[in-house]
Amino acid sequence: MEFDLSIQGMNCGSCVARVEKAVSTVTSVRSVSVNLATERCHVDLDEKSYTSPNKETALSPVEAIIKSISGAGYAATLISDTREQPPLPRPGTGATASGAEVTMAFILSTPLVAPMVGQPLGLDLSLPGWIQFGLALPVQFWLGRRFYPSAWKAAKAGAGNMDLLVVIGTLSAFFLSVIILLGVPMGDGAATAAHAGSGAHHLYFETSSIIIAMILLGKFLEGRAKQSTTAAIRALAKLQPDFASILRAGVLQQIPIKELKLGDILVIKPGERIAADGKVVEGSGQVDESMITGEHLPVDKSPGQLVTGGSVNLAGVLSVQTLALGNESKLAQIIRLVENAQAVKAPIQRLVDKVSAVFVPVVILAAAATLVGWLLTTGNWTQATLNAVAVLVIACPCALGLATPTAIMVGTGVGARAGILIKDAEALELLHGLTTIVFDKTGTLTEGKHTLTDVVLTTESNLTESQVLSLAASLQAGSEHPLGRAVCEYAATHGVSGSFGKDITDITAVSGMGITGKSSTGSLIFGNRKLMQSHGVPLAKIESEIQKLENQGKTVSIMANLDTLAVEGDSNQAEKPAILGTFAFNDTIKSTAPSTIGALKSLGIRTVMMTGDSQRSAQPIAAALGIEQVHAEVLPGQKSELILQLKQRGERVGMVGDGINDAPALATADVGFAMATGTDIAMHAAAVTLMHGNPLLIPDAIELSRRTRKRIIQNLFWAFAYNVIGVPLAAMGLLSPMIAGSAMAMSSVSVIGNALLLKRWKPTPLRRKDEL
Repeated sequence: MEFDLSIQGMNCGSCVARVEKAVSTVTSVRSVSVNLATERCHVDLDEKSYTSPNKETALSPVEAIIKSISGAGYAATLISDTREQPPLPRPGTGATASGAEVTMAFILSTPLVAPMVGQPLGLDLSLPGWIQFGLALPVQFWLGRRFYPSAWKAAKAGAGNMDLLVVIGTLSAFFLSVIILLGVPMGDGAATAAHAGSGAHHLYFETSSIIIAMILLGKFLEGRAKQSTTAAIRALAKLQPDFASILRAGVLQQIPIKELKLGDILVIKPGERIAADGKVVEGSGQVDESMITGEHLPVDKSPGQLVTGGSVNLAGVLSVQTLALGNESKLAQIIRLVENAQAVKAPIQRLVDKVSAVFVPVVILAAAATLVGWLLTTGNWTQATLNAVAVLVIACPCALGLATPTAIMVGTGVGARAGILIKDAEALELLHGLTTIVFDKTGTLTEGKHTLTDVVLTTESNLTESQVLSLAASLQAGSEHPLGRAVCEYAATHGVSGSFGKDITDITAVSGMGITGKSSTGSLIFGNRKLMQSHGVPLAKIESEIQKLENQGKTVSIMANLDTLAVEGDSNQAEKPAILGTFAFNDTIKSTAPSTIGALKSLGIRTVMMTGDSQRSAQPIAAALGIEQVHAEVLPGQKSELILQLKQRGERVGMVGDGINDAPALATADVGFAMATGTDIAMHAAAVTLMHGNPLLIPDAIELSRRTRKRIIQNLFWAFAYNVIGVPLAAMGLLSPMIAGSAMAMSSVSVIGNALLLKRWKPTPLRRKDEL
């Protein structure tokens, strides 16, 4: 059982660790991953072994986990439908701040800071102490009220978070100022009642107020930036229209999208968005599927062709029969893939979270040591307190918690818009290090649309071409294999009805070899060399013809009769088994395949091609593409073995495929790439799905991964450097609390801003279009 929760109240990496720890206490939780940037928790739980923590009141697994999270000080709600995007926290609550709150905080804080600005200019803008108190009070306890509940819960739990640091720091500065204002002796001669009325320089209300104002500003900007990082998912979620025009009982009516049923006939006019996945039953036109596939050229649609919900009808009126709704639609599947990629934690982030979990307690100890150290060396309570406050404020680990997930969010978002769907953050991180890409030839480097080009008869068959072709078409009539479809199409275009041989029975597909069946003429087999060899069919007589065709880069299949050939009206008897004919198929190389191989080579990645075809037919295609290593005559079960062999040599392997028999190899590879033009099974097994059949998206995905990882490293470097440099400076008294607060607030914004630079990346086709 897997599900997602929306978490409210998280502020930093230590919050992430606390939520994960709370969820892990529930029995049978296999794994939990909390993402600070998306404020989501992904849980994988073994429902069979689950036991309710409350014996009196039985709780469901979800209820038990939500209760455990609540006990840790956070609120959680179940995300029941992955198509429905959970709203971002309402401005002014949780981890965000409203513009009004930020404005009010700065209005109240500005008079307190004014004396610091005016002093270098020779201006005395000091306010009486009690007025300062009146301005600082609402900032501390009204605008800053968001920090206290979370800080109190963290303290009770014996843990720490950003709110706890802010509360301790600002309250220390605030009450230090109150003590000075009241004239309580501090041991440093600084605070007296006389000073309270006019000695503005001895009060530090501006420190606590401006820290809260700057943190609120940072949270406001952070919330705006988060909205930008989730823009890709939200744009996908909005593609489905609210209403659909359907034809029922001959009457055109408009109904809410939720009332659609399978089999309904949608009527889509030009300019309208298609409401659901379906098949065109009437009409023709052009459809813009760019938001779904990343392909910006319109796609022609006619009866019998499939359309995807969320795409736009550009021309012509289409009648579409609905085939998939709700969570089963392609749009919903795309959203789930992108969401999962953003929710699952990258490997590098797990290390960061461990650091963040112990960071806050260490900072509190550092602040205490700073306070004691300054007291022992100077005896100045005021200075000691301010330096300790600066340490507390500057060390908030917000930037650490946001460094990785924000980059992952933006990277997966721009990838989705380009037609590159990355299953999880781990795949995005692994992509950058691939050293070898293995291509399954058919459907990835070639169009996968075989055409029958040659039918060469043998003298021993005693059959005409029409008779042999009719037998072959009858044998392949129910086949979904590309070669089988090519035989049937060729027969149809050459006027062969296939009536001869329709009595074929016991049809069996032999994986990676061909097909067999029985007819009144004998036992027929149609397939490659391995199938012939397995049935003892000698190929010596036709070897030269096979080689000639294979040297042209064609795929060759042979048809043979394993029994004595007997044709009605023909008294001649052929030796058994008899070869009936040789069939040669051509598969066009994709126009973008050569550019793909060249781009991968420029990235320093070695390319390998594997195919079930013979070495001679595969080699010309590999040579045309510039692929040096070819593994031919590979059976489906051997594909994953080849991937394993490469991995055992120390290679980090990517596998590209589109068929059902590619699924094991896609799962075995470090990163599997599936063409969305292929089978659903292949897409489920792969870590990366390419939404249209353009292999150029493969080097694009690798480049996007490298750029994303670069942003992650930059973010983590500056987040760590900020604390490594800032904490010692604050402890030494070289950094005022106000500057520390400003720097802390801006560090999170800078991390998100750096991640957002990824949005400027464009896939190869769009980059080329811009260059024209």
